[in-house]
Amino acid sequence: MKILAFTAGAARMYCGSCLRDNTLAAELRRQGHDIILMPIYTPTRTDEPNVSDPRVFMNGITVCLEQQSAFFRKTRWLLDGLWDAPWMIRLATKTSIAVDPHVLGAMTVSMLRGEDGYQRKDIGKLTRWLATEPAPDLVTLPNSLLTGLAKPIRQAVRRPLCCTLQGEDLFLSQLPEPYRSQSWELVRANTAHVDCYAAVSEFAADYWRERLGIPASKIHVVPLGINVEDSDPSPRPPSAGFTVGYLARIAPEKGLHLLAESYIKLRREMGSHGATFDAAGYLAPEHRGYLRDIEKRMRDAGLASEFRYRGELDRAHKIGFLRSLDVMSVPCTYDEPKGLSVLEAMANGVPVVQPRRGAFPEMLARTGGGVLFEPDDAGSLAQAIHALWKDRGQLAELGRRGAAGVRAHYGVAQMAARALDVYRNTTLATAHA
Repeated sequence: MKILAFTAGAARMYCGSCLRDNTLAAELRRQGHDIILMPIYTPTRTDEPNVSDPRVFMNGITVCLEQQSAFFRKTRWLLDGLWDAPWMIRLATKTSIAVDPHVLGAMTVSMLRGEDGYQRKDIGKLTRWLATEPAPDLVTLPNSLLTGLAKPIRQAVRRPLCCTLQGEDLFLSQLPEPYRSQSWELVRANTAHVDCYAAVSEFAADYWRERLGIPASKIHVVPLGINVEDSDPSPRPPSAGFTVGYLARIAPEKGLHLLAESYIKLRREMGSHGATFDAAGYLAPEHRGYLRDIEKRMRDAGLASEFRYRGELDRAHKIGFLRSLDVMSVPCTYDEPKGLSVLEAMANGVPVVQPRRGAFPEMLARTGGGVLFEPDDAGSLAQAIHALWKDRGQLAELGRRGAAGVRAHYGVAQMAARALDVYRNTTLATAHA
């Protein structure tokens, strides 16, 4: 197939959606398909070879400038060329910055309005480029927040368009009003210009089917898939210690504070001596205070020496980090539809302890690589971890099952095969319509 896949860059952050998009594109290309992975907003950052195009459309600089000032909505090619220059985009995305949610809310609404929004000029650049390129068989968008582009893209290429659904509902829920309600209304209105949706889990498919009010035939499940070639599922050598780990963004919704509370209970009430608590993941400027609060909580409990924040990790260090853990938990306080790091942990033979919510029940049912606990309940989480600390045989068995289960159900080849089924069927259905 000839596929044009858009992916939304996240500047300097390792983003689960960017990683998924890049992994899928690389596998499809490896299989011989003609796929262009085109970044929107910023270049993407991946921990595997990056197969995305060096160009960036709707670059984050101009999108923000056009949102803030009418002057930039009318600038000529010379000034636009400055903002679009690769060196300028790299400079602008070199560091992360805190974002005003009110500004972000207004921009989200504007982007969802498509050609009726403030970014009309940049949409025109995109559609003019599309008109000069050979038409693909199908176009994919990386999330529903970009469905304002669906109508102009379909008009430019006259080919079907598929939208991936991979966690943007959390972003939408965090927008202040009135932007939250306005955004949901526009996402629903834009379904008229989307031929099919691909959700990354059964949970996500059910959630979005209800929220969008679309027929079941229009939404499909394309489960996550990861590369496992460089992972190491071999059993860990016996050790007197016990390391509890966390790998995700350092943010309240990901639940590091809940794991810290559980760890304190584990040490105080359950006598789990010789334990340590390690965390890693991207830390945004606005969440530094959140991490400091967790560190203070550990100090107040007399456990400061047992907690380590390892920072953001590249692929080699990430695998090494996972292999150092006895158990991992990302106790999300919302219904997570993805859980990429949970799959990565299991692929490396690390059992996981996850809340009974979102995609985690289906993920653990398929892989057998972990146990569930009651959501938002630090005591339930502590008990589940303690049970594995006491039963090293069960711990090893879960690690073995998880590694095999990920390879059987969540490998990159399985993801690519399912995606191709959806793309081909959509293309055929559109051709016969």
